[in-house]
This record gives sequence, C-alpha cells and structure tokens, in this order.
Amino acid sequence: MKARIPGAQKGGQMNMMKKIQEMQAQMEEKQAEIEATEFSASAGGGAVEVTVTGSHEVKNIRMEPDVVDPEDIEMLADLIIAATNEAMRKADDAMEQSMNAFKGGLNLPF
Repeated sequence: MKARIPGAQKGGQMNMMKKIQEMQAQMEEKQAEIEATEFSASAGGGAVEVTVTGSHEVKNIRMEPDVVDPEDIEMLADLIIAATNEAMRKADDAMEQSMNAFKGGLNLPF
C-alpha cells in the first residue's frame, strides 16, 4: 500500500516533487556560494585579523608588527585564536541564515 498525501492529486504530487527538487538545487547553490565567501574578524583592537572561507579554511592572517613580541607569544596566540573563532562564527551565522530563509515556516529538520 502506498502512502498518500491527503487532498493531493497525482499531478499535484509531481508538481510538489519538482518544487522540492528546485528548492534543493537552490539550497546547494547558496551553500556553495557561502562556502566560497570570505569572512574576516579581528582581535586586539585590529592588531590581528583572520580571514576564513565559509567552509572554514583559513585564507589569511594579518598582524600589526608591534603585536609580535617574542617575550609574549601566548598573547599573540590568544589573539589569533579569538579572531579565527569569530570569523568562523560569522561564516556559520551566514550559512544558518541562508538555510533558514529556505526553510521558511516549514519546520523542516535541516
């Protein structure tokens, strides 16, 4: 016995499947676009800036020369970590907002 959607007609089911496939293709396209987008964040008042892609690949780290203190390597490491984590959060937020736009009010689990 096949499951049926109440009130749906055969043509309606095919149309619904086509719309779902189109939406899936749009979602994949948007996901690829965000994965290629670069997100930057800084720490230490701009002393360190990290750029990552939406797929979490670190693309660039920029540091002001005066932040490089051989006597305080731990501070530099902390600044790099803070800037990297913030850039990653920006990338994650962009992906989440994009996927929420597709979900609309459907309460879909993705």
